[in-house]
Amino acid sequence: MSEIISVNNLSKSYGSHQVLKNISFSFEGGQIIGLLGPNGSGKTSLLKILTGLIHDYSGEVLIEGDAPGVVTKAKVAYLPEKTYLADWMRCKDAIEFMADFYKDFNKEKAYKMLDVFQLPPKQKIKTMSKGMQEKLQLLLVMCRNAKLYVLDEPLGGVDPAARAFILDTIMKNHPEGSTILISTHLIYDVEKIFNSVLMIGRGQVLVKAKVEDITASGRTIEDLFKEVFANAWQVD
Repeated sequence: MSEIISVNNLSKSYGSHQVLKNISFSFEGGQIIGLLGPNGSGKTSLLKILTGLIHDYSGEVLIEGDAPGVVTKAKVAYLPEKTYLADWMRCKDAIEFMADFYKDFNKEKAYKMLDVFQLPPKQKIKTMSKGMQEKLQLLLVMCRNAKLYVLDEPLGGVDPAARAFILDTIMKNHPEGSTILISTHLIYDVEKIFNSVLMIGRGQVLVKAKVEDITASGRTIEDLFKEVFANAWQVD
């Protein structure tokens, strides 16, 4: 497959603080990719650049050959770490909003998934728990027919019992041939679905590897993560 993500000499700073330092990597399409790193390593900034939410960076970033912008937003579905939906919205309002905004949004599928997720269509978002809000946002993202799904901590607000269900939802609802990029701290819960991993620390790429190459030596992704970041932990 051709490259879905191509990053060359990317740097990003906030004032005098440089969060990404001249990084380069690429991934072919059709994979599930784990983006791993401690807090403050630049993961969320990288995701926002890939999705076109941050523009003031240096270097080249391409999504299927196009710089992040209007063209790529039609190909990329993004799940941010924080809730972005308005408090006054009900579940059905959020679905109608997404259907109006994205041509590739499957409204019929979304209403069916509301029932599967046990989310009442008329419940207001402000009355939902954090876990319910995250399930709704995941539902909205996975009901798009996108080329690239960018998920920032999709399991962060749900209890351990719900994580398997969330992962199953992701696996069953992305189109064949699409790519999923997942940023997560919960490596043990999700490493079994990854094809490749990208580990970044202190704004630099420390590991880019296929999972089969990591596990061939008998190590898990979590084992490698602990080795790589044993002396490189950085807290926000």
